[in-house]
Formats: sequence, C-alpha cells, structure tokens
Amino acid sequence: MTPSLDQQRESFSQRRFLAMPLAGTLAWTVIGIASLVLSPAQTVWTLYIATGFIAYLGIFISKFTGEDFLDKTRPKNAFDSLFFHSVFMSLLVYAIAIPFFIMDYTSLPLTVGILAGLMWMPLSWIIQHWIGIFHSVSRTLAIVAVWYLFPEHRFLAVSIVIVVIYLITIVILEKRWRNLMR
Repeated sequence: MTPSLDQQRESFSQRRFLAMPLAGTLAWTVIGIASLVLSPAQTVWTLYIATGFIAYLGIFISKFTGEDFLDKTRPKNAFDSLFFHSVFMSLLVYAIAIPFFIMDYTSLPLTVGILAGLMWMPLSWIIQHWIGIFHSVSRTLAIVAVWYLFPEHRFLAVSIVIVVIYLITIVILEKRWRNLMR
C-alpha cells in the first residue's frame, strides 16, 4: 500500500539535507578562487563546469552524510519527484542567463547564483521549515547587492555571498536534523 502524501512528506522531511549544500559550497568556493587566479574566460568556464557538477558532487557526498541519493532500497516518495521538478524549473532559467551572459559576461554569477537558489523555496514548504525561504531570499538580495557594489569583482563577491549563505544553511539544517533525531 502506498503511503499517504502526509506520510511521504513526513518521511521526506526527516532527511538531513546536507549533501547538496555541501556540494554547492565546494563548487562556489572553487568559482571564487578561480576568479582570483584565472582569466575572465576561464572563470566563466569554471562557473559553468562547477555549477553543473554540483548535483554529481552531491550524489557522491550523500554517501558520507547518510543520505545516499542512489539508495535503491528507499521507498519511492512523491516529494523527491516534486523537488527534482523544482530543480528542473530552476535550470530552465538558463534561458535568461545565457542571453544576458552573451551581452555581459559578468551577469553570469548574478543569474546563475539566483537561479540555483530558487529550488530552496519549495524545499522550505515541503519540510515546513523556514531555512529554504531564508536561503532563497537572502541569497537573492545579497547577490543583487554585491553585484552592484563590486562591479570589478562580481564573480568573487557573489561566490562569497553564496558560500556564506550555504554555511549558515548547513548549520541550521544540521541543528534541525539533530533535533529531529532526538
């Protein structure tokens, strides 16, 4: 018998949710460092490759955080599908990011940084916790601010914002999970 949606939501909400933010933290750290040592063209490629690699890195990290995304024994959950649909929705925003990038390559950390943060909103609703809203809203506002404040260092400034917000998010998610495990 298939569990009810409420039961599936409860099951989904019991997860740790650390693998992907850890992967994002690593990727954006690499992007920030690249912006300091590589040419603009190489930094652009680093951003595309590093952000494209986040999901795969998250899958790898999930084995160490106890989440194991590839665990075939875990029961199917409708909220996994909903979350992956929200990830796909965020990826569709590349339709805005790429043309804007062609006009101004420094728009890339702004657009990709914001679009990749959008998937935190539905997660917040699913797990009934404020952290996803905090992550999406603070990330968007801070990215826009530093993009305007530091026009010569947009890749670095946006990377720092994203890494800091990821670190805050990781701490909150871990506290949330530990409280659930009590």
